[in-house]
Amino acid sequence: MKMKKLWSSRSILVVMLLAAACSPVVVQPIIADTPAPLKVLPTYVVESSTSTPQPTNLPANTPQQAATALPQASLPQPAPTGSSGGSGQVPKFSHVIVMIFENEEITNIIGNSSLPNFNRLAQQYTLLTNDFAVTHPSLPNYIALTSGDTQGITSDCSTCFVNATNLPDSLEQSGRSWKAYMEDMPAPCSLTDQGNYAEKHNPFVYYNDIRTNTTRCQQHDVPLTQLDSDLQNNQLPAFAWITPNLCNDGHDCGASAADKFLGPEVDKIINSQSFDQNSLLIVTFDEGSTAGSCCGLPKKAGGRITTLLISKLVKAGFQDSTPYSHYSILKTIEDAWGLPELGHSGDLQTPLITDAWK
Repeated sequence: MKMKKLWSSRSILVVMLLAAACSPVVVQPIIADTPAPLKVLPTYVVESSTSTPQPTNLPANTPQQAATALPQASLPQPAPTGSSGGSGQVPKFSHVIVMIFENEEITNIIGNSSLPNFNRLAQQYTLLTNDFAVTHPSLPNYIALTSGDTQGITSDCSTCFVNATNLPDSLEQSGRSWKAYMEDMPAPCSLTDQGNYAEKHNPFVYYNDIRTNTTRCQQHDVPLTQLDSDLQNNQLPAFAWITPNLCNDGHDCGASAADKFLGPEVDKIINSQSFDQNSLLIVTFDEGSTAGSCCGLPKKAGGRITTLLISKLVKAGFQDSTPYSHYSILKTIEDAWGLPELGHSGDLQTPLITDAWK
């Protein structure tokens, strides 16, 4: 009887131990400080004239504003006054020359061993590696470069003339000289496509106040052959524009033809007496082959293009990765000379070119 009670007690003990072992273990939670919320990284939007993007913190789930069509050119506003003529961030150039080529993305130009002149100049001077055209096709980019807006032009139209304030207007009002040199143009301000001359690559004839003024045409919108005599006679205007013909600008004959034109033409200019230590030659393209965009342009713009700044004022072998557009080129010329900012050259989203200068 005692043995049965003993085993019964042991049995009870074993049962209790087994039950305890099979029961879930309850772990008390460790109470910790409430963790800080995750930090939202800023979205960088280029929206000022500085080369460093400015951070803009966007609330969660806030959609970004959709790109809209650019408005028509606004009334020109005076540029800030500075010791150099504008903001003081850009040198006060003695001469600015713009030479424009056609229809190539920067990736087709830079690093291309078959284009020795473009790449030689890129290594010697300053290359803008993130410069964007405004749109497609050619003509509205030419108009944007010279007036700060496409003026509603969306094609290579031949009679879409505009009443718009343009860079030559500002230059003349400031007392500065200018000329546009057009290769193969048969006569000043020609509206006739002849040979390898194309009206659509001559933006100045689209401005009514230039095209309809015989004196302005004869003095300012001239065949490229006049450039040689102006260089030889030390009569290079303060602002010059050079449009090669349809072959030499790369439009019809490809980038290799443009490169062959570029080399001797640039060497002739920069080795002339007229091109002094404060002169600037800008080599650029009207548009690329993609819809790349930046700087307040529509979401689909004119592609990333090659732009070279050739001058004794620029950093040698320098690559400026700041996002720029055609409007930045115009804005920089205006700033250098204290001219009114035309159209979108005055937008906060249009960066001024500042990092390139020594």
